[in-house]
Amino acid sequence: MRWLGHAAGGGLVVLGLAGLVMETDPVGWALWFGLLLVAHDAVLMPAILLVGLVAGRLGPVPRAALIVAGAVTLATLPTVLALGRRADNPSILPLDYFRNLLLVLAAIGLTALVSRLAGRAWASRMTARPRSAVSRLRQRLTKRR
Repeated sequence: MRWLGHAAGGGLVVLGLAGLVMETDPVGWALWFGLLLVAHDAVLMPAILLVGLVAGRLGPVPRAALIVAGAVTLATLPTVLALGRRADNPSILPLDYFRNLLLVLAAIGLTALVSRLAGRAWASRMTARPRSAVSRLRQRLTKRR
């Protein structure tokens, strides 16, 4: 059964490549794709590694929030910069994308803050109480002496 899925996937790949060669400029597409890979490996990954290194001292929650915020910002940058907006068609990019990005970043920050505070509260509650019935019994016995 697995070979059927592989055959169907391979057929779709061949169909896509044939359409790419016959209906578009393959050299231009290859150049675009190559530049995308270079931008990913030369810009995005080092930036994420740098953020992870710098934010590593803050803990996992702020580090994850910074990485998610960076990825969201990078993904929405074309809409925030209004790339593709035309004066003759106001329905292209009609919203205030900068404000929306700020709202999403605020939600990411708030989620990270709540998660960190909840984690601290849970950790302090867990250290304040014994973890098992045996340790509670030991604690009671040592208090009586």
